Amino acid sequence: MANPLRELERYGQSIWYDSLGRGLIASGELARFVVEDGLKGLTTNPAIYEKSIGSTRDYDAELSALLPRADLDAQGIYEQLAIHDIQAAADLLRPVHDASGGRDGFVSLEVSPVAARDERATLVEARHLWRALDRRNVMIKVPGTPEALPAIRQLLSEGVNVNVTLLFSRDAWARVAEAHLAALEARAARGEELATVASVASFFVSRIDALADELLAELCTSAESDEVRERAEALQGRVAIANAKLAYQDWRALTAGPRWARLGALGAQPQRLLWASTSTKSPRYRDVMYVESLIGPETVDTVPPATFAAFRDHGRVRPTLEQDVDGARRTMAELASLGISIDAITERLLEEGVRLFAEPFAKLLAAIEDRRAAAFGLEP
Repeated sequence: MANPLRELERYGQSIWYDSLGRGLIASGELARFVVEDGLKGLTTNPAIYEKSIGSTRDYDAELSALLPRADLDAQGIYEQLAIHDIQAAADLLRPVHDASGGRDGFVSLEVSPVAARDERATLVEARHLWRALDRRNVMIKVPGTPEALPAIRQLLSEGVNVNVTLLFSRDAWARVAEAHLAALEARAARGEELATVASVASFFVSRIDALADELLAELCTSAESDEVRERAEALQGRVAIANAKLAYQDWRALTAGPRWARLGALGAQPQRLLWASTSTKSPRYRDVMYVESLIGPETVDTVPPATFAAFRDHGRVRPTLEQDVDGARRTMAELASLGISIDAITERLLEEGVRLFAEPFAKLLAAIEDRRAAAFGLEP
């Protein structure tokens, strides 16, 4: 029986894994994913690392060596642990990177979420991580906040591979795409190599439905007519996919234009859309709904462990990303006609996303300080 994960490649989509920990590498499981499932990349975030480091014993030996070091604070210790994992995963995925001509085989490490609204701090930390990782097939993950956009452009112009994360709206994606184009044009003007600069734009999916469904359910409760109630019910579970499909149409229009044609002729790689937040948040929906609904060429889908296993088991593979685009437009128009603003949804999700990454990161750093205190009899 064909492996649905491997079949995604037939339609031009790369499957990445949204998790990393020392045990995943040491057990050989990550290597098996590459060989058996056609895994082509890997992403992480602060919440993932809070679980990996804070909830396992996999890092005890290295922590014992790092905790006594006076030159490392909690964030420095975390960085050492994470850098070693990222380097090991990147080395394992390097053959994928080479075989794909530098399009895949990437591993992402995120800057501190504390820097999400600070251009200067983002630049300093991203450059530091890029130098410390010292691998061509890594990406520095940077939240796509308005404040970080100049840093994203600058990093790409310096040749740093960037995974722009926490993108929820088409407008936010357009600003990130402009930063990518401008960075490549700056490199071209200086006569610098374009082909080696890689980037993805991580467009979040299921969180859109989680919030849209909540607002639509409230409307169903308060609706004064059956007609409005039925319209609101019909939209539940449809907004996120429609939003992503229209973002892909925006991407297609950009890459078909003369500006991209000039850069492509110089060897530039497109900044692919990466579907993130692809686990299903509601038990009402099929557990692989978001993966199945967004299959199309020149895209990446990063999936968490449970969704990865579920899609391997019962995923249905067919080219869905460009199906019923007109229906996607009608969905978004209907949402607006019911008085629900997609802009308000995406702005709220960006704020929540920054916070939801900052909180586990702070928890992780506090746990490291607690372990240092316990090891040396210090006051926490």
